[in-house]
Amino acid sequence: MSTAAHSLVALAAPKAAPAAAPAAAHAPAHPARPAPTGHALRALRAHGALRALRAQGALRALRTLRALRALRTLRTRALPLALAALAAAALLPGLARAQGAAPAAAAAAPGETRLGSGDVVRITVFQNPDLSLETRVTDAGLVSYPLLGQVRLGGLTVSAAEKLIADGLRNGNFVKNPQVTLVLLQVRGSQVSVLGQVNRPGRYPIEIADTRLTDMLANAGGVAANGSDLVVVTGQREGRPMRAEVDLPRLFAPGGGAADLVLRNGDTIWVDRQPLVYIYGEVQRPGPMRLERGMTVMQALASGGGLTQRGTEKGIRVHRKADDGSVQVLQPTMDDKVRDGDVVFVRESLF
Repeated sequence: MSTAAHSLVALAAPKAAPAAAPAAAHAPAHPARPAPTGHALRALRAHGALRALRAQGALRALRTLRALRALRTLRTRALPLALAALAAAALLPGLARAQGAAPAAAAAAPGETRLGSGDVVRITVFQNPDLSLETRVTDAGLVSYPLLGQVRLGGLTVSAAEKLIADGLRNGNFVKNPQVTLVLLQVRGSQVSVLGQVNRPGRYPIEIADTRLTDMLANAGGVAANGSDLVVVTGQREGRPMRAEVDLPRLFAPGGGAADLVLRNGDTIWVDRQPLVYIYGEVQRPGPMRLERGMTVMQALASGGGLTQRGTEKGIRVHRKADDGSVQVLQPTMDDKVRDGDVVFVRESLF
């Protein structure tokens, strides 16, 4: 290279250095980052996606937690109300049917026992022990009940008395929904008269609601020795007069229990005297004899000890009263049946 060429290079070199100096002065203190490669870019994207997924998972977990809390609140608050509404909806038809059937039930049970003076009752109110009471109905039919004062129960049925007390407690704002139960402990107001041939005639109370004819006869000491087997019961049933004849021996026969009548207040039991047959004349023991079922002339004479030595079968006569009151004289055989009130006469033999 020639001398002129070296001079030109030397002159050009000092001028290029100052141009690069400002760039070096403005360069940052840290060395510049190298451009990311394809692998690094994929790693960065995966890391960002992972962070996004984590954020979404946390958001979903938060939402799930909030939903669980809302469900718990619903269970503790709304669920009991919903269950109560469902229960009420299920019970309303039954209550409506029960209310609709109540008049029919009341009409179907006209013989329900009514409270009377002297009856002992127990009254209880559910979940209100202070309102429980055991008392006796006064002669005026009144009962002194807490918070209500004098309540007239005489003449009411048990269900009507329960409703009366419940309405009083509800209308007086003493109990919001009272459930009243009345139990009849002793029946003194309802009585039955037992008359006729019994050992202890008189008026007897109906102790229980389904007291029957045999129960009342037992209270009266049973039928007396001169009492009839046929018992007459009179009274009222459904507002109409009632009269029934009960055959006591058949009552205790198989299948005869249906004739054992249930007694009501005001009924009267009449036991007539036993049917009699009168024997006189040539017999060993003349006098009145008890007429047994199906008794024949021979059996009646046997009850009187039979004929005497002067008596004769041909001379037996039966005097019987007809329906018009006249007396008929019959010549029976030994197998003919005798009736109540017949008079059997045995004549004396002529030979």
